[in-house]
Parts: sequence; structure tokens; C-alpha cells
Amino acid sequence: MTSALLALGDEAFVSLTTFRKSGAAVSTPVWVARDGDSLIVTTPTDSGKVKRLRNNARVELTPCTRMGKVADDAVPVPGTAVLAGDERSVESSSAIIRRKYPLEYRVFMVVESIVAKRRKPRVIVRISAL
Repeated sequence: MTSALLALGDEAFVSLTTFRKSGAAVSTPVWVARDGDSLIVTTPTDSGKVKRLRNNARVELTPCTRMGKVADDAVPVPGTAVLAGDERSVESSSAIIRRKYPLEYRVFMVVESIVAKRRKPRVIVRISAL
């Protein structure tokens, strides 16, 4: 299953599904990059997915469009997520994501800082195969 997970690192967007305490699935389109034997995603520390991951590390990843549309025949790949919020980890992982999405990442961060009136603290979600 590791190869199926790592193959998702080549996708432009994946639908990251996290799970509420009730077991209800919540899917969000995200950028994803490969870092060794795992995939990484960056998100603000105050996002809903971070809250859900603190309660349940189980995730599913599926290729999707920018707007989160998943193909009817797409097969979700299960994984386990770990949150890494220390500055060194966030910086090194953010650099990997910046290399994969050079212009988009910079534009998104500028827009986020304008909308939030500051730059939001971020966390890295490191996803490994089950």
C-alpha cells in the first residue's frame, strides 16, 4: 500500500479525508508533496482538519481536482497522519511544498496573510501508509 500512497505525491491535488469523533468523514482538497516514505500537507494550526486529526489520526487520500471533485472510479488510499508543528519541521517541509508549487504557494501565502491580517501559524501533516 505504500506505493499507492507515495504515487499520490505526484498529483497536483488530493482530497484529504479526516474523521470527526462521530465517525463522519470530512474531505478537503489539499496540495501534497512526497517527503521520503511519507506525504506532507501544510495547513493552519487552527484548521478543522488539525482538530480532527488530534482526535483520530486515520485519513484517506484520493486524487481530485482543485475544487475537490473526485473521479467516480477513484479508490481512496488509507493512511495515518502525524502533526508536526515545531519550527524546524514546518520550515523544511514547507520548502518541499514550495518547490512543488512555486508560484501558487507564494501567492496563496500572501493572500492568506492579507485576509487573516497576519501570517497564520502552520503545521505539517505527515501521512504514512497503514
